[in-house]
Amino acid sequence: MAETSGALSGNGAPQPPPAQMIVNAQYVKDLSFENPRAPQSLMPQPTPPEIKLDINVSARNLSPDAFEVLLSISARAARRDETVFLVELTYAAVVTLQGVSREQSPPFVLVEAPRLMFPFARAVIADATRDGGFPPLFIHPIDFAELLRHQQQAGTIPAGNA
Repeated sequence: MAETSGALSGNGAPQPPPAQMIVNAQYVKDLSFENPRAPQSLMPQPTPPEIKLDINVSARNLSPDAFEVLLSISARAARRDETVFLVELTYAAVVTLQGVSREQSPPFVLVEAPRLMFPFARAVIADATRDGGFPPLFIHPIDFAELLRHQQQAGTIPAGNA
């Protein structure tokens, strides 16, 4: 008699394996910090700079089940239209999906993977701004599901594809 692995459903048919995402690697792909007005920008100022954040998530297939996920964060601090500092980070991860169909992959690749990557990217940004002579920039948590919805509505990510 042949043995089968995996759980059986109530009718005796094998159940598909549970969906899972494996994070194979995380790394800084690109990092840039600019302090164009130093040392004047490091002097005490009466008002804090205004900070503009841009966040983007993208992914590319490495194989049918593996993806490189890119979390890009740009923060520009300005005072009266003069750049105080600019930090740009592309933080990446290689993830493998198991038990996930192509149609089900966007939430895993474009929401769950960046959610797991975010604390590490946030620490890199905070360290870069601190090392640049400024107070560390701590970015508030991001709703990656909402970001995905906005990207799909804008047509930058087709629905159903990672």
